[in-house]
Formats: sequence, structure tokens, C-alpha cells
Amino acid sequence: MYARRRHAYFALMGVCVGLFVLAWGVVRLWSVPAAVAMCLVAMVIPPVAAMVANRRGPDDRWWDDPSGDPQSDEWWDELDGKKGPR
Repeated sequence: MYARRRHAYFALMGVCVGLFVLAWGVVRLWSVPAAVAMCLVAMVIPPVAAMVANRRGPDDRWWDDPSGDPQSDEWWDELDGKKGPR
């Protein structure tokens, strides 16, 4: 699952960079408003890419991650009925 989100992130960021390069390297020669519009679209992509990359899937059990406090983790494991170290 993690690899799929990472690939989606890099694909979106690649599209973003591609839009900027095409806008100011090629499209501006024919139409500055079109180049500006392409840059506006490219501005929206990085936040969307971050949301895609950080989204948790239904199989991600983030609540089971250890907290770093051994006593707290042991207590929660006891409540959950788990045995043994993580």
C-alpha cells in the first residue's frame, strides 16, 4: 500500500514540474494567459499530492504503532489481550 501512495505522489509532482516547465518554456511563446493558467493548475497539485501520500488506507493499523513508552505500550497490550513484546 505504501508504495502505491508513494508512486502516486511522485507522479503528481512530476506532472506539476512538467506543467511549470511546459508553461514557461513552450506555451508562453504562443499564449501567456494559457501559461499562467497552467501554473495555477500546477500550484494546486502539491497539496493534493501531500494528501494522497499521507492518506491512511483501511488496512493501515496506525493505532497499533508503539508509542515509545514501554510502560504505556505494555498497558495497552494488556488491555487489548496481546501477549509478548512488540
